[in-house]
Amino acid sequence: MFEPVIAPSASLLGLLQRGRGDGQLHALAADRAEAIAALEECVTRDPRADWQVESRSLYYARLYMELEASLDGIEDHLHSAEDLVSDDESRTGLALSVLGHLAAYGRRDALLMLREYAATGANWAWALDELALRDDDRGLLLLGTAVLDRFPPGPEGDAELREFIRNAYEPRPWRLWAAYHPRVAAAGEQSPFDLWQRQINRSGVTPGWSTADVLAWADQGQLGDLGAGAFLGRPEPAHVDEDRSGPDAVDRRAAAAARCLTAVVRPEDRPVLLEAARDGLPGARRAALRYLVDQRDPAALELIEAAAADVDDRTVRAALELLGRMRGPEVLAQARRWADPASGGADSALGETAVRLLADAGEPEDAPLVVAGLRRWISVRGVSGTGLGSLVDGAGRLAAADAVPVLRHIYGEAASSELRGRAARALAVTDVHFPEGPAVECLWDCEESTRELAARHVATTGDARVLERLRRLAADPAEEAEVHAAVRGRLTAAREFGR
Repeated sequence: MFEPVIAPSASLLGLLQRGRGDGQLHALAADRAEAIAALEECVTRDPRADWQVESRSLYYARLYMELEASLDGIEDHLHSAEDLVSDDESRTGLALSVLGHLAAYGRRDALLMLREYAATGANWAWALDELALRDDDRGLLLLGTAVLDRFPPGPEGDAELREFIRNAYEPRPWRLWAAYHPRVAAAGEQSPFDLWQRQINRSGVTPGWSTADVLAWADQGQLGDLGAGAFLGRPEPAHVDEDRSGPDAVDRRAAAAARCLTAVVRPEDRPVLLEAARDGLPGARRAALRYLVDQRDPAALELIEAAAADVDDRTVRAALELLGRMRGPEVLAQARRWADPASGGADSALGETAVRLLADAGEPEDAPLVVAGLRRWISVRGVSGTGLGSLVDGAGRLAAADAVPVLRHIYGEAASSELRGRAARALAVTDVHFPEGPAVECLWDCEESTRELAARHVATTGDARVLERLRRLAADPAEEAEVHAAVRGRLTAAREFGR
């Protein structure tokens, strides 16, 4: 997927790309042609870094309805020449989701566009899922032949069809087609047996039943042709796990080995585990570290500190991930020392992880360290990075009022609507001006959870737009149930207050 280019937050395009509430408000006040051009840019070039945690489709669909915009731009995008050579879901997924919402709002042109793309487009499965939720039985039945033609006759095509039916996100079309297409009915009946057969035929290497066996097994696949059997004095089995190389495979095996260690470790094995955690091969070292952390061994913190200074980046990453899972008074005390700017190591990877640990599990006294870590993160990395969300959550959890200025900055600049929502939740408990400030804009936000938060906190007096927006959300059938509940509660409270 291409890396999205995000416009400045003060521009109309930048606001719409971020899914901010002010984006909708500015679009409705801007020149209509300019607003539609910015909207099409967002829908045809998905601005999200991670579509699995960020919502945009309902937000953009509502704006299409408000602007009474044509869908020509979406149609050109779906049927461009690129669709003939690429079936990448990230290229067309957002556009198809927007069409799905528009079809639910009653736009016939959106429904017809989805039907056409399901019959001819590369990302037809996504379009079919949208239709499964919005189209009637007749419309779906008319698509059956076109979809089945995608699976060539013969054993390979039938196997592909079974796999697709088994993994279908929305099974409704396949159930309808099964009554009219014997091939679909047969594939639907065979799919459970395919899954069952794969499960009983699953094979792989298993460790022996001693601490040394498990630690050696943890490095199998990391050692090239020298597997665990060489350490155990046994020949390597014929069948081995798939994808035995690579950092993810080593991490998965180390985690499994740590779980095995809980069943085989004896008290006299502790020296072996300590040695492996200090100087073992990568898999064994991570497995031993994880086991000692899970058992809250007194040496775990010292071993984590040593591993965090290792020259192997993978060992460092594993150590920091384990530190983030640790809890307890002695762990928090050590984390405070690592996170303290006076120690000189607060800007190291270990110090940053310690700050995030305090954000997740610290006490009110840790709020200054978390705020300092949050400011340091923004000054070095800006409003980006996977660890920033934990610091934002921590500022809210610890009710750190000193964090309000930086939280407002994150709220306004974050390209991720998921991160912006976390900043809004933190502001709701730290910023006394949240109800009449950011909460008003949040009523138009692209994220359901952010709209719900706003509905629960927004001041219903002083801004004429608020009650009108609450009423529109309450009447919108596309809105989520949680938002409806929050909105109706506020409207009821506002009516009772006005009596």
